[in-house]
Amino acid sequence: MAISQRQGGFIILLSFVGAFMLSIIDLPIWAEEIRPQWVVLVLIYWSMALPQRVSVGFGWMIGLLLDVTNSTILGQNALALALVAFLTSHLHLRLRVFPFWQQAIVVFVFVIIYNLIVLWIRGISGSAPNIWLIITPSFTSAIFWPLVFIFLRRIRRIYRVN
Repeated sequence: MAISQRQGGFIILLSFVGAFMLSIIDLPIWAEEIRPQWVVLVLIYWSMALPQRVSVGFGWMIGLLLDVTNSTILGQNALALALVAFLTSHLHLRLRVFPFWQQAIVVFVFVIIYNLIVLWIRGISGSAPNIWLIITPSFTSAIFWPLVFIFLRRIRRIYRVN
């Protein structure tokens, strides 16, 4: 039993590594603006599936890693991801029974909240935020949500992550 729990933790971390890799791949300028928020999607999935293991503290740590990876202000992604993890883990029982299209709407809202916090902090620090950087990644994240959900649920069941 202890081995499967360790393996489960490894699978969770591996899924975040994959999300980080998808987040830092170089894309053309037009594609950068519509890139889904992969780390947020993976965090929403694990916070919904296993809120006792992936919650606010985990979201904060992943956010700090994302801040370091993206060379942004330390704490901006941490704050935003911690809030998304809190909302998801708080609403996980409701979200799990929603069909995919309703979950995608909730993901759209959560990614908008994430992007608003990040752009708000950038605005405070003196960067001029672009409003389209809120809407387009939120929309593409909602479109990719069913694929991310199905993929991670299959991985979770294969490796019996609980």
